[in-house]
Amino acid sequence: MQILAIVVSLAVTLVAVALFAKTIGHIVSVIKLGQPAGRTNDPGKRTVTLVKESLGHTRMLQWSHIGVMHWFVAFGFIGLFLTLVTAFGQLFDPHWALPVIGHWFVFEWVSEALTWTGLVSIVGLIVYRLMHLPRGDKPRSSRFYGSTSWQAYYVEYTILGVLVCILLLRGLEYQLSGASTFHFPMTFFLGSGLFGGLSVHGLENAVYLVAMIKILISFAWMITISLNATMGVAWHRFTAWPNIWFKREADGGTALGALQPIMVNGAPIDFENIDELDEDAALGVGKVEDFTWKGLLDFTTCTECGRCQSQCPAWNTDKPLSPKLIMMGLREHAYAKAPYLLAADDDARKSLPELVLAEQEKPLVGPADVAVIDEEALWACTSCGACVQQCPVDIEHVDAIMDMRRYQVLIESSFPSELNGLFKGLENKGNPWNMNPSGRMDWAKDLPFEVKQVGTDVGSLDEVEYLFWVGCAGAFEDRAKKTTQAVAELLNIAGVSFAVLGDGETCTGDPARRSGNEFVFQQLAMQNAEVFKETNVRKVVSTCAHCFNTLKNEYSQLGVELDVIHHTQLLNRLVRDGKLTPVAPADSSLNGQKITYHDPCYLGRHNQVYDAPRELLDIIPGAEYAEMPRNQTKSFCCGAGGARMWMEEKLGTRINLNRTTEAVETGADKIATGCPFCRVMLSDGLTAKQADGSARESVEVQDVAQLLLASVKRGES
Repeated sequence: MQILAIVVSLAVTLVAVALFAKTIGHIVSVIKLGQPAGRTNDPGKRTVTLVKESLGHTRMLQWSHIGVMHWFVAFGFIGLFLTLVTAFGQLFDPHWALPVIGHWFVFEWVSEALTWTGLVSIVGLIVYRLMHLPRGDKPRSSRFYGSTSWQAYYVEYTILGVLVCILLLRGLEYQLSGASTFHFPMTFFLGSGLFGGLSVHGLENAVYLVAMIKILISFAWMITISLNATMGVAWHRFTAWPNIWFKREADGGTALGALQPIMVNGAPIDFENIDELDEDAALGVGKVEDFTWKGLLDFTTCTECGRCQSQCPAWNTDKPLSPKLIMMGLREHAYAKAPYLLAADDDARKSLPELVLAEQEKPLVGPADVAVIDEEALWACTSCGACVQQCPVDIEHVDAIMDMRRYQVLIESSFPSELNGLFKGLENKGNPWNMNPSGRMDWAKDLPFEVKQVGTDVGSLDEVEYLFWVGCAGAFEDRAKKTTQAVAELLNIAGVSFAVLGDGETCTGDPARRSGNEFVFQQLAMQNAEVFKETNVRKVVSTCAHCFNTLKNEYSQLGVELDVIHHTQLLNRLVRDGKLTPVAPADSSLNGQKITYHDPCYLGRHNQVYDAPRELLDIIPGAEYAEMPRNQTKSFCCGAGGARMWMEEKLGTRINLNRTTEAVETGADKIATGCPFCRVMLSDGLTAKQADGSARESVEVQDVAQLLLASVKRGES
């Protein structure tokens, strides 16, 4: 038995290690096909982030019970590696133990604790997967829909088998050693119960057998994943570490907020000297090798867990977009095309298998039946960031999707026809509605005080505290104008000095950038940047979450550093400082009105502003606050982001109706938000629900500022 165990174990191990090393080399070579990406800044911060996210499982614990079970499985995988070394030693001597620490009680206790907690956890994860399999009338509701099921099962049962072997070996060691239960606190009963009747020779043979099985299970797993370089559910155990270390934000932040500029050879394009750009430079991503190496590492690392998919508003409203399936599709394509890209010359390429040559010819984006990525899926993205927020291994889905959009717009001129109107309005009139810029101050005509305008009433922003950035929606959209007026009134009541740019303001460029038209974004942003420099803009308050995000996070890419605050943050501060005083309704029948709040994606997930609007709503006297089930980091999108505000929603059900239904079901009288895009989408959703009788006619959608103003004005009457 011993000879057989040694020969079989060593033979399988040698094959496994050789294949494993070869596959690692192949994975590295594929990742290196990507374009440069500067991700080595602040190595100290990156290392701290890696330690926090790994040891603390901070990303995994967003789903607490799953995160806890995964922690024990993951650290069992690491912490129990020495039990594999012990198993090799036991092939030669069943009494063998690791030198120095082998019989140290701390090592023994920790090993047994990790084994038992790992066993309970992996059983829990297996049960969870089995309970949430895609089945029934709504298979898409499972986050495992589209995942490669056999790979997940194989990995889970491998872990289960290894942990069972460790416990059996500990039981056998107890019987063989004759040591006290002190050294086997959690396995002694296995030894006496299962192996109490065996002779010494029988126990030794059992050790050889179980040690061999443990080794075979472990190295069969290594062989299996070595033959499947795209088996992310297994490879993420190795690739997650560098993927976290090389994440976009060294300090641990997610790849949200700012969208990165178009990069060529690792450097952003200089749009002021665009004529000097190489005519062959890829503007965005048109081929898989146009992604950065970090993008290819992202695809390799995807665990197929489906957390991103479960939160995606497009997927949840029956559209073809799944962030998980996007990552999986890009990964499969990258590795299938790699032999062509890695071939030494054209002659070597011609001799490649037909499947490889066919993969090389496949367009990256196009109709679902011919392309790697379905064009309908690409344009369904609202850029809400739920996928990035939920990903436990820091994959940057939104960046990948936006880079593919850029190529489609700038190189292929292939995009939804509705965007033609958007682009025309932005280029010619400086706003997405194609309205005359001379009407940018119309919102202020009926206010009982004068709104100062830069260039007319004040020479520069040095003369006031804030530039009030009105935004296109705030200036031209009737519902958003009410928010603009409410904020202006509140600032005036609080004695805050501010001014606006009036017709000197133009769109920040967010809709252009999120729809892939980087040229138009740069045109608008450079125009605004010039105005900011001329008027000495430093502090900005914005009512639009999209403007807020762009000014705060993206204009620094053009050399403009601004202190940008959202209106809910400023108003909250003014209330706390006693400059605004909410008052309860005089009519007691108006007390007890219920308010719910919708988190704008570009305020919440993209910029982590969750508390200020809620604190404002909490302190409005006579109102009751009701939270929607999906809120804060797991809030559901309104459907307007990613330039979807200007595109028809032709597939599936409407995102805004999904969200409005959730808001109405709280029983709220008022649906509050802090973004004009959300205001429009939720208002339209509410109108549809009121029309079919599923929502009360008295329910309203209002901005937080409007609700606060109504309460403050009660004190003035």
